[in-house]
Amino acid sequence: QNTVLVWVPCIYLWLLAPFYCLHLYCHDHGRIHMSCLCTAKMVLGFLLASFGFVEFFYILLERSHEIQQHMVFLLSPIIRSMTVILALCIIQLERIRGCRSSVFLFLFWILAVVCSLVPLRAKIQLGIASDIVRYLAFFSYFTIQLAQLFLCCFADQPPVGKTILEKVVNHLSLCRLVVKGYRAPLAEEDLWTLREEDTSHKIISELQQDWTAECAKIQKNKNGSHRAQLLRKLQKEQSSGFILIRTLARKFGPYFLTGTLCIIFHDAFMFAIPQVLSLLLGFMRDEDAPLWKGYFYATLMFLLSCLQSLFNHQYMYTCFTVGMRVKTAVMGLVYRKSLVINSASRRTCTVGEIVNLVSADTQKLMDFVVYFNAVWLAPIEIALCLFFLWQHLGPSALAGIATVILIFPLNGFIAKKRSKLQVKIQMKFMDGRIRLMNEILNGIKILKFYAWEKAFLEQVLGYREKELKALKKSQILYSISIASFNSSSFLVRALFYVTLDDRNVLDAQKVFVSMALINILKTPLSQLPFAISTTMQAVVSLRRLGKYLCSEELKVDNVSKAPLSSGRKNGTFSWSTEGPPCLRRINVRVPRGSLVAVVGHVGSGKSSLLSAMLGETEKRSGQVTVKGSVAYVPQQAWIQNATVQDNITFGREKLKTWYQRVLEVCALLPDLDILPAGDATEIGEKGLNLSGGQKQRVSLARAVYRKADVYMLDDPLSAVDAHVGQHIFDKVIGPKGVLRDKTRILVTHGMSFLPQADLILVLVDGEITESGSYQELLSRHGAFADFIHTFANTERKESAIQRGLVPGGPMLVSAWLTSCRSQGTCHRSSSLGTYTDVSAVIKMCGIPSIQSYETFGLSVLSRGDSTNTNLQNMEPVSEEEQEQVPEDLGKLTVVDKARTGRVRLEMYKKYFKTIGLAIIIPIVFLYAFQQGASLAYNYWLSMWADDPVVNGTQIDTDLKLAVFGALGFVQGIAIFGTTVAISICGIIASRHLHMDLLINVLRSPMSFFESTPSGNLLNRFAKEIDAIDCMVPEGLKMMLSYVFKLMEVCIIVLMATPFAAVIILPLAFLYAFVQSFYVATSCQLRRLEAVSRSPIYTHFNETVQGASVIRAFGEQSRFILQANKRVDFNQTSYFPRFVATRWLAVNLEFVGNGVVLAAAILSVMGKSTLSPGIVGLAVSHSLQVTGILSWIVRSWTDVENNIVSVERVNEYAETAKEASWSKEGSTLPLAWPQTGTIEFQDYGLQYRKGLELALKGITLNIHEREKVGIVGRTGAGKSSLALGIFRILEAAKGRIFIDGVNIEDIGLHDLRSRITIIPQDPVLFSGSLRMNLDPFDTYTDEEVWSSLELAHLKNFVSNLPDKLNHECSEGGENLSLGQRQLVCLARALLRKTKILVLDEATAAVDLETDTLIQSTIRTQFEDCTVLTIAHRLNTIMDYTRVIVMDRGHISEMDSPANLITQRGQFYRMCREAGLV
Repeated sequence: QNTVLVWVPCIYLWLLAPFYCLHLYCHDHGRIHMSCLCTAKMVLGFLLASFGFVEFFYILLERSHEIQQHMVFLLSPIIRSMTVILALCIIQLERIRGCRSSVFLFLFWILAVVCSLVPLRAKIQLGIASDIVRYLAFFSYFTIQLAQLFLCCFADQPPVGKTILEKVVNHLSLCRLVVKGYRAPLAEEDLWTLREEDTSHKIISELQQDWTAECAKIQKNKNGSHRAQLLRKLQKEQSSGFILIRTLARKFGPYFLTGTLCIIFHDAFMFAIPQVLSLLLGFMRDEDAPLWKGYFYATLMFLLSCLQSLFNHQYMYTCFTVGMRVKTAVMGLVYRKSLVINSASRRTCTVGEIVNLVSADTQKLMDFVVYFNAVWLAPIEIALCLFFLWQHLGPSALAGIATVILIFPLNGFIAKKRSKLQVKIQMKFMDGRIRLMNEILNGIKILKFYAWEKAFLEQVLGYREKELKALKKSQILYSISIASFNSSSFLVRALFYVTLDDRNVLDAQKVFVSMALINILKTPLSQLPFAISTTMQAVVSLRRLGKYLCSEELKVDNVSKAPLSSGRKNGTFSWSTEGPPCLRRINVRVPRGSLVAVVGHVGSGKSSLLSAMLGETEKRSGQVTVKGSVAYVPQQAWIQNATVQDNITFGREKLKTWYQRVLEVCALLPDLDILPAGDATEIGEKGLNLSGGQKQRVSLARAVYRKADVYMLDDPLSAVDAHVGQHIFDKVIGPKGVLRDKTRILVTHGMSFLPQADLILVLVDGEITESGSYQELLSRHGAFADFIHTFANTERKESAIQRGLVPGGPMLVSAWLTSCRSQGTCHRSSSLGTYTDVSAVIKMCGIPSIQSYETFGLSVLSRGDSTNTNLQNMEPVSEEEQEQVPEDLGKLTVVDKARTGRVRLEMYKKYFKTIGLAIIIPIVFLYAFQQGASLAYNYWLSMWADDPVVNGTQIDTDLKLAVFGALGFVQGIAIFGTTVAISICGIIASRHLHMDLLINVLRSPMSFFESTPSGNLLNRFAKEIDAIDCMVPEGLKMMLSYVFKLMEVCIIVLMATPFAAVIILPLAFLYAFVQSFYVATSCQLRRLEAVSRSPIYTHFNETVQGASVIRAFGEQSRFILQANKRVDFNQTSYFPRFVATRWLAVNLEFVGNGVVLAAAILSVMGKSTLSPGIVGLAVSHSLQVTGILSWIVRSWTDVENNIVSVERVNEYAETAKEASWSKEGSTLPLAWPQTGTIEFQDYGLQYRKGLELALKGITLNIHEREKVGIVGRTGAGKSSLALGIFRILEAAKGRIFIDGVNIEDIGLHDLRSRITIIPQDPVLFSGSLRMNLDPFDTYTDEEVWSSLELAHLKNFVSNLPDKLNHECSEGGENLSLGQRQLVCLARALLRKTKILVLDEATAAVDLETDTLIQSTIRTQFEDCTVLTIAHRLNTIMDYTRVIVMDRGHISEMDSPANLITQRGQFYRMCREAGLV
C-alpha cells in the first residue's frame, strides 16, 4: 500500500511527462486565459501537495519509530507531493499552449484513484480507532483526488486569437452530437467547424513547397541521349511514388509517430493480461491463497483491459486524422497539377482517370496510414507471443513457431498475386469503365440521337465483367489467406499438445494462458495479410499518383510578359516534346489596338496559333511575348455549372452599368427574357440547357466583361446566326465595337469581316503563307486572292444589294452560286472568269457595275454605329440594388441530397434478393457449424485440462488429441467455405446492382442529365460501386463471424458461472442502447460525407475541361480556393464520423471490460465449487469480448454505412424513364421510312413540367424529298422541332407522323436508328475512328471509306499511321473542331436514312469546306427529306421551303423567294445578314 500503489501513478507521470511536454511544445494553439476551471484545478492541486508535506512532518515528529522499521513511510508522501507539483506544472503548460482538455492527466488521476481503492478498503476495515489524524487525512486526500478526476472530464475555454472556433473533440461534446443525431437526423449546420490544422489551405500551402522542390530535382536531369532520356523517364515513373511518400512522411510523420507510441503502450498492456491470467489460475489452484489476491488479480486485469482500450483508440484516432490530412493533401496536389499539366501529359490521362485518382487512390492511401504500423508491429507481436509461449510450454512451442514460419511465405505469395491482379487487371478495367462512363455522360445527347446506348452499354459491361473476374480471383486467394491464418492458431495449439511429452501434463494454467496468448496471436496473424494487401495497393496508388504529379507541366517561359505588343519571333511549336511541330516558322508582330484575322482550312493550325500565344503548346524555338492581361474565347465554349451572371462576371465584382452594356453588345438580352430567371438562371454542366449560339455568346461576354488588354477569339461567331454574328462584330470586335482600343486576334471563317481587319494571317499546314491587310493580300494575287474571289466576293455582293432592287435579284445571285457550287466550277477558278460570271448575273438583276458595287459594299460595311460611346471610358457603377429573383426559379441541377434516418429495410432486402435465398441460408448454417466446432474443441480442451493426473501422466491423450484435431480441421474448412461464399455473393450482388444502375441511367430522359451533375453520377459508378464490390461483403464477413463468436463466448461464460447472466443481460441492453444511438448518427454522417463528395468530382471534371480558359484568365487561385472549400466541407462530415466510431468503441470496450471483471470476480467468489479448467475457459474467452464487441460494431457500422451505397445506387431506379427502346411485336417494316414524309398535327412540346410550351400548336406537312430550312432567332424553337422528331422530348400535345406512322407508337431505337441528325456539337468518343463511325460494326470497310471520301476526310485519314484504327482521344481532342464536324457528316452518310436533320452542322468549318459539305448533302441526300436548322442563311436559299420560327410558333412558311417578296420576318433577317 505504501510502495507499489503509490509509485505506479508517479512512475507513469514522471516517465511520460518529457514526451508530453515535447508534444505540447510542437503544437501551439494559442494561450488560454486563466479560467474558473483552471483555478479550481490549481487550488485542489496545491491542497493535495500540502497533504503530502504535512504527512511527512507528522511522521517525522509523531511516528519516528515507523521510520526505523521502514524508510518507505517517509519517502511515499514526498514522492506523491512532488508528482502532484509536476501535474500542476503540466496544467499551466497546457494552458499556455492552448490545450483545452488533457487525456494525459485524466489517465494519471484515474490511476491515482484506482491505486487508492485498496488502502481505502483497508482503512474502512481497520476503522477510525487506529490513527485518527492519518485516517481523516487519507479520506480528505482521496476526496480531492476524485474531484480532480471529475474536473478533468471538462474542457477549458477556447484559446485566444483563433480564427476558427475550435471544438475540441472530447467525450462530452461528441455525446451531444450523438444524442442530437439520435433524436433527429443530423444536418450540415450541426457539424463542427474543421480545425485549422485540418483545413486544405493549411495542409497544402506547406506541402506544396516541399513537393515543388522535389519535382524540381527530378526535372534537373533532362539533357542526354534519347535512350538515356527513356531510361530516366522509366526511373522517374518508378521513383515518383517513393518521392511522394517521402514528402508526405516529412509533413505528417511527427504526428503519426505519437500514434505509434500509443500502439506500443497498448501492446505492453495487451501482453501483461495473460501474465495476470496465469497468476489468477495459479491462485485458483492454490487452496491456501488469501482471497484478496484473487480480487486484486481480477481488478488488475480489468484495469489493464481499460488502459489497453484507451491507448488503442488514441492510436486509431491519430491514424484517421493523419489519413484525413493525407487525403486532403493528395487531392489538393492533384487539383493544382490539373491546372498546370501540359497537353501531351493531359492526353495520357482522361478526366475519368483523374477522378479515379482523387476517389479510389486517395482512399487506398488513407487505409494504408491506418494499417501501416501492422506491417512492422505484427511480426514483433508474433515473436513476443511465441516467446511467452516458450516460457509456458517449453520446447514444444517450437512446433508452433515452425507452423507460423511456414504460413508466412504462403501469404506473401498470395499477397503478391492479389496485388498483381488488382493493379494490372482490376484497376485497369475500372479506369477504363470510369473513363467510358465519363464520356457517355458527356456525349449522352449523341448516344440518344443515334440510338447507340446498347453498343456503349455492352462496352461498359465488357469492362465490368473483366473487372469482376479479376476481383473474384483476388477474393478466392484472400479466402485461402484468411483460412490459413485462422487455422494456424489451431495448428499451433495442436502441435504444442502433440509435442508435449508424458511428464508435461496439460493443466488449466498451460491450456488457458497459451489460449490467451494464441488469441493475441490471432490479431497480428489476421491483420498481417490485410496490412500487406493494403500496403501493396497503396504502393500501386502512390505510383499512379506520383506518375501523374510528376508529369510534365506547361513551361512558364512559353510566353514572356514584356512591355511590347503581342508578337512572336521565328516560333516553332508542337503539342508534345516528342511529337511533330504543329506550327513552323511563325513570325508575327501585332501592334497594340489592332484587329488581326486568322484564316485557313480545317486543321491548318488556327487554334494551335492561339494556343501557342497562350503558352498551351511546347515551344521548340523562338520567342512569344504578350503585353498586358489576356481574355480568351475558345472555339468550343466552356460553360460552368453556375448562373449566367456568374459565368459572365467569372469571379469579378458585378458592375451594373458595364454588365448591362456587355449583355447588350453580346446580344444576350433577348435570351435572358426567355430564360426562367433571367441572368440568375442556372446553366447545366457544359451549358446543357443553352443552345450552341447562346453558349458562345456567354463565353464571349465573359471575355468582354474582363476588360483585358489582349483578346484571343477562336472563331466565336461560327455558332451564332448570321445576323447576330454581324451585330456582335459591329458592336464588339469590329473597328466601332467596344473592344476597338484592344488588341484582338480573331480566328474566323466569315469572309465578310476580313476587309475591316488591320492584319490578316493565312495559315496552311501550320505555316503562315501570307500576311498583310485585306487590300495588300488581294493585290498580291496569291492563293488568298483566289480564295476571296471565289467565295467572299459573292458573299459581299449579296450583302451589298441596295434596298428596293428587283426582288428576285438576291435569289438569282444565290441560285447562280448554288449551281456554281454543285457543278464545282467555282472551286479555285481563275479570278477573271469569276468576275465576268458575277458581273453577268449582277447585270441581269439590274445591279450597277462591279466597281460601283465594290465601293458601295465597302461603305456599307464600314458604316458603323456612330452613336457608340467608348465603353472603356465609362465609369462603372457598382451594383447596389439587384432585382430579387425567387430562389428556385432558375435552378436546374438537382443537388445530391442526403437521405435521413436509418437505412431502410428495403435496401437490405434488395441487396440480399439480388444474391438469392438459396445461397444465403447455407452460408448462415456454415457459420453456425464453424462456431459450433470452435465451441466443441474449446470445451473439449477444458475437460482435458481438468483430467486428473495419474502417475505423472493423463489417460487417453491420443484419443483426446484426435478429437481435438478433427474438430479444428472441420472449422478450417468451414472458414474457407464461408469467406469464399460471401465474396461470390458480393460479386453477384454488385454485378446486378451495377447493371441496374447503368440501365437506369441510360434509359433516363435528357432532362435528367441536364439537372443531374455528372459528378453525382460518376460518384455512383466509381466510389459507390467500389464500396458494393469490396466493403459490403467484407463487412458482412466480419460481422457474421464475430456475432457467432460472441454467442460462443456468452455460452461458455454462462456454462462456467450461470450467475454471470445477471451481469451479461444488463450489459447486453446497454450495448444495444449505445449501438442504436451510434448507428443513427454514423449513418447520417456517412450520407452527408457521400453527398459532399459529388461536388468535388463535378468541380474536378469542370476544371480539367476548362483548364485552358482558367489559365488564360489567370483565375487559378480562385478555382483552387473553390476546390479547397469543397474538400474541406467533405472532411467536415468525415471527421465527426470517425471520431464517433472511436467514441462508440471506447464505450463498448468498457462494457466488454465489465464482462471480464464479472467473469473474474465471480470465478474468485466461486473458487470452492469451480474447477480451474472451466474458470480458465470462461476468463480467457471473456478477455476476447472487448475485441469482439468493437469489431461487431465496426463491421455492423461498415455494413450499414456501405449499404448507403446500395441506397444511393438504387436512387435512380425511381427517377422518370424514357419510353421503351423497342416495342414487342412491332410491325414496322424494315425499310421504314420509305418516302420520308413528316406531318405535325397541333404539336406542342415543353422542356420541363412547369415551364411554358417551347413549341405551340405546330401544324405542318413536309413532303417526300423536300428540303426545308428552319430559321429564327435564338430560343425561337428551331432545335425543339428536331428534339420532337427524335422524341428526345415527348409531346405535351399533338402528334408527329413519319410516313403515316405515329412516332409515339414505335420504340425509341426503332425511330432514332431510322432517321439521322448531324448535331450542333460534334462529339467523338475515345476509341478507334471506325468505332466512332460505326459502333455496331454494321458496315464494311469499303462503305466506311466511301463515307469518309464524301465527307472530304479520306485524304486526312489515309495519311494517318493507323488509318481507320486511329485512336481518338477523350472527346476527340486530337482532331480539330472542323474535322470532328466532318466525322459527324461521315456518320450521317454511312447511315443514309430517308430523313436527315442538320442542326447548324457546318458552323465550325471554313467557307470552302462548308461549300463542299453543302454540295455533298445536295448530291448524296437528293432523294431524302432534309431539315436544316440554319445560321448561315445563304445555305438554305435554294431550299424548297423555309420555316421561320418565333417564340414556339411558325410565323412564316414558304419558298425563300416568296418570303423575301412578302417582306416579313425572313426578309428582315436576310437584310440584317446582308443578303438583300
